[in-house]
Amino acid sequence: MSFTPRPDEVDQQLLRAVAGGDRAALATLYRAYHPRLCQFLTRLTRRTDLMDEIVNDSFWIVWQKAGGFRGDSRVSTWIIGIAYRCGLKALRRDGPDDLDSLDDDDLPATAAADEPAEQRELRDWLDKGLSKLSWEQRVIVELVYAGGHSLEEAAAITQAPVGTLKSRLFQARLKLRNLLPALAGDAAPLKENLP
Repeated sequence: MSFTPRPDEVDQQLLRAVAGGDRAALATLYRAYHPRLCQFLTRLTRRTDLMDEIVNDSFWIVWQKAGGFRGDSRVSTWIIGIAYRCGLKALRRDGPDDLDSLDDDDLPATAAADEPAEQRELRDWLDKGLSKLSWEQRVIVELVYAGGHSLEEAAAITQAPVGTLKSRLFQARLKLRNLLPALAGDAAPLKENLP
């Protein structure tokens, strides 16, 4: 599932209102970002109770720090960065078991009721492939491909160097190119085209 980017001007207006103590503006941001954050957080954990806690903690920080937003990035980058750091903190507190241990049984049931079977099958196949990646690789794939963030924005979110993220993304694509055919029943792995 990918998300259509929201106009940053709208989010900036809402954030200014939140900085002024407007709870309705916070509720609007929460409703707008909740599905996106949950989708992103599935790459860190499959525990929905923990995801809800992370989203709530993130918006508590948004409420407290809205006045400190300097506009160095899009509001979405700022909010997802907060959720990422809250997620890592929660996982460290609850134990790192979640980070690299995603089994096929842990995959979320994200199919829409009216989604065609072919779309559902493709998404399930990709989710199985993503579950085989390290959590660092899953996060960068989610940010760049599903979230539509540039590598620079992903670097701001994860507070990691762009070069590190490029390497993780390259390794994730290489691993997926080798894993996905096997998951589809075709055991012939593909080779990454190197320059």
